[in-house]
Amino acid sequence: MLIRLRTAIERGETSCSELVRQYLARIEETRHLNAYVEVYAEEALNRAAELDEKFKREPSAAGPLFGAVVSIKDVICHEGHEVTAGSRILQGFRSLYSATAVERLLKADAIIIGRVNCDEFAMGSTNESSFHGPARNGEDPSKVPGGSSGGSAVAVQTDTCLVSIGSDTGGSVRQPAAFCGVTGFKPTYGRISRYGLLAYASSFDQIGLIAREVSDIAAVLQVIAGPDDFDATALPEAPDIKLEPEQQAGRMRIACFDKALHHPGMNPDIRQLTLQFIEQLKGEGHVVENVEFDYLDYLIPTYYVLTTAEASSNLSRYDGIRFGYRAGDATNIRETYTKSRTAGFGTEVKRRILLGTFVLSAGYYDAYYAKAQQMRRLIRDRTRDILHQYDFILMPASPLPPWKIGEVVNDPVAMYLADIFTVQANLSGCPAIAFPIGRDGDGMPVGIQLMADLLQESKLLSFSQQFAGKC
Repeated sequence: MLIRLRTAIERGETSCSELVRQYLARIEETRHLNAYVEVYAEEALNRAAELDEKFKREPSAAGPLFGAVVSIKDVICHEGHEVTAGSRILQGFRSLYSATAVERLLKADAIIIGRVNCDEFAMGSTNESSFHGPARNGEDPSKVPGGSSGGSAVAVQTDTCLVSIGSDTGGSVRQPAAFCGVTGFKPTYGRISRYGLLAYASSFDQIGLIAREVSDIAAVLQVIAGPDDFDATALPEAPDIKLEPEQQAGRMRIACFDKALHHPGMNPDIRQLTLQFIEQLKGEGHVVENVEFDYLDYLIPTYYVLTTAEASSNLSRYDGIRFGYRAGDATNIRETYTKSRTAGFGTEVKRRILLGTFVLSAGYYDAYYAKAQQMRRLIRDRTRDILHQYDFILMPASPLPPWKIGEVVNDPVAMYLADIFTVQANLSGCPAIAFPIGRDGDGMPVGIQLMADLLQESKLLSFSQQFAGKC
């Protein structure tokens, strides 16, 4: 899409200003979906006018993302702009600096049109825990868009931006992409700097991308990925992201888990569409084989023990003293901490802080946290062992289709189990992509997930391009 937009601009058929006006009109038309928590209308129009003038003066000076209108998730810092992580505790807080990813977007001549809704501190799979209210699925506004990057998925789904920059801790760009019928991509851990991304669980958190077309994801990834002095976990080598035709035509070896495909919690329509997609792959000459993976039932417990432990530490900085919300009726520092955090955090965030504090506490650390770390290593080693023998691992993006808003709000375990097929990529650090493969009996999108070995983004994107965006 980006290439077609740029060609249209070069031919004088449109302009950055016209594109922004069209996107702003779509945002207004879809306000009822609550995808955006803030729209930078005037700022985006002014930047578009500047880029149009720059292009008139010297077309060759246009950056690689010239013509790309982007939204950013409400956990990514943008200097001088509010960032709340969907939480009351950060209401009114303005960032003092921009995330590395945002700086690189702007340097490449992208236009940021607004910040989009998400689960509070990216903790959730429904986008219902946001202080700004739930985002709604554009296919059916009575249903969830997935989470935590639900606003990002809806923003792309409803054509209010070209690409949305989200975050992915356990599937937070892939699951909502599957629920909304678009493409969500998580790179190798460390591929994109986390500097300026509000932390949930630092050894899992990643910036991810949602778009309709794989080529747009590849173009943005090439720009924002790479080493960063502000993030010690950023990989030291700059990537060379290319969509390679031979990866589309070549015969691939793909692993799948029979236990996952016949999981008791799997929706029958999703199982059927997944099996049909596997037959399609076989019909095109690819090898798809069942392999043993004995840790499927350990994925969710391992993920939630470790992420909640990290969250309890990361969120300790929100204390009502240094920035953000402060309770006005506190009479001493202890009351300030207690009342500010009690009123500032939502139910799901408090639940995860308490769980994380518990698993790190004396007497329980070895029983839970230490064992979960050991389990993570086993999962990572087995995943990489499979990916040394196969090109990709295939699984559904979610065992369930989008559910009604409010349906699981009082059943957190059901929400956690919806992540069963996406957390493996975060536990192992591997790149993964989700894209639509059809619709269920209610007409809602169904997504598939492919996972590749570390640093194999080009291979994964190239292969996925022939399928993504076709349903």
